Amino acid sequence: MKVIILTLKNLLFNPFCKFIIACKDNSTNLPIVAIILSLILISCRTNISNDSVSSSSDLTSQTRVIKHALGETKVPLHPQRVVVIGGLDNVLALGVKPIGSTTMEGNNFPNYLKYKTVGIKKIGMNGQPNLEQILYLKPDLILGIYWDAELYKQLSYIAPTVLVDGDIDWKRWLTQFAEALGQTQKAETLLREYEQRIENLRTKIDEKFFQDKVSVVSFWANYTRLYMNYSFCGSILKEIGLSRPSYQDKDKINENISLELIPQLDGDIIFLILGGDNPLKLKQFTHHPLWSRLQAVKESRVYSVTGETWISAWGIIGANQILGDLLKYLPLRSI
Repeated sequence: MKVIILTLKNLLFNPFCKFIIACKDNSTNLPIVAIILSLILISCRTNISNDSVSSSSDLTSQTRVIKHALGETKVPLHPQRVVVIGGLDNVLALGVKPIGSTTMEGNNFPNYLKYKTVGIKKIGMNGQPNLEQILYLKPDLILGIYWDAELYKQLSYIAPTVLVDGDIDWKRWLTQFAEALGQTQKAETLLREYEQRIENLRTKIDEKFFQDKVSVVSFWANYTRLYMNYSFCGSILKEIGLSRPSYQDKDKINENISLELIPQLDGDIIFLILGGDNPLKLKQFTHHPLWSRLQAVKESRVYSVTGETWISAWGIIGANQILGDLLKYLPLRSI
């Protein structure tokens, strides 16, 4: 099957194709077209066979085997044309700039990565990669997350593909991407520095605040959502050791709420995430009588943060930005 796919790719760029296309509407030329196609197929098969023989002896020195969510893949020792279909934050953190990547909603790269994404080709949105655009870029390695498992075979015909597992463990994604890119030492350094930042933050936060509750809520056009322990920001709050309101202290990612559940938003601090076209939804909540009764609202301890980092980053660059927000807004020990 792989030989057939490679042959079709060769056909796309074969000079005889112009002639074939020109002849396709003329039935008298069909025998000629059939002969040309047969010759091209034979030529392609011969080239593939010769290439496999000539490269088999040094294949081990050119590649390494990476285990991932969907099996094992031979990847280049030093990939030069990387395409990312999920997990861009971590790949950029490793010092690798891909030639193409999927984007966030709206077909845009996150603003917090904008200086790192200049020149990267957009190849569809996360969860909807454009296979034709990926093929056009001629990658030598495709990286992504197991969420795109249904595309694995198609992607593998284009280039060696590694889809990392780890459920929602962004640190594991980082280390697995690093293995595929030959950047394991870089990943170890990044994680060590991140853990040191967490420890430094713990020592700076007022001890009394560890007993207080941190609430995280987002307002969107069609819903209001609370973020629990398995969300990106929730996992970081837990790692630091910060407490959550009882309703939000659940082992899940998020939960939508209605107006009557406004009391479940409360905490000693509320981090407010605005997303999409939300003025009406935000107004519905903030003008409701129950809103003004929230402790954090009474004490003016409601802080706006960006959803691109707190919700969607799932990578170490975004994680470090969340630590920066916490250092900015949480009560610190007096010196």
